[in-house]
Amino acid sequence: MLTVGADAVVVERRLVAGELACPGCAGVLARWGHARARVIRVGSGRVSVRPRRAVCRGCRATHVLLPVGVLLRRADGVDVVGAAIVAKAAGLGARPVAVLVDRPLGTVRGWLRRFGCRVEAVRGWFTRLLCAVAADPVLPEPAGSVWADAVAAIGAAAVAVTARFAVTRVTVWQVVCAVSAGRLLAPGWPAGSINTSSSWAALM
Repeated sequence: MLTVGADAVVVERRLVAGELACPGCAGVLARWGHARARVIRVGSGRVSVRPRRAVCRGCRATHVLLPVGVLLRRADGVDVVGAAIVAKAAGLGARPVAVLVDRPLGTVRGWLRRFGCRVEAVRGWFTRLLCAVAADPVLPEPAGSVWADAVAAIGAAAVAVTARFAVTRVTVWQVVCAVSAGRLLAPGWPAGSINTSSSWAALM
């Protein structure tokens, strides 16, 4: 799975031009049909997406090209999930967070439980990302809780990414979606090294 830009026309053009690389072997990706259509809840509305599939010309692995802002196996956009995480970091409980983002309590509890199980690992991962991409990284000051520390690290890393790669018109949480390849709440993430060469296709 690879996170790409939200504009399907641009994604198609980049595929034809051979500009998208396989996350496994860095080979050139080519068109290979579509994944099933999905409805994603964004803010107070819904959007339908039908992600492109691609096949690597080198290793022959296939990948779903998930638009930035869409999380793996989640029905809600990353900005909605991010708003819930920020609210929790500010001290709100699951019930008021659910009211704030206008989502079912059980859904929000699931997001917060999953994020809470990895909150320290996420803080460390985004701190390393900040150090990897910033010319002169300034680490965030302690913010009062492990949740707030994680959100501060996420924000600082997102600023560093957008500055280094001259990215505009993206939200902090879209950057998070891109650098995590849509796996912010997926099992097993974060793990492994930080790849600073292939995570930016969704933001360009």
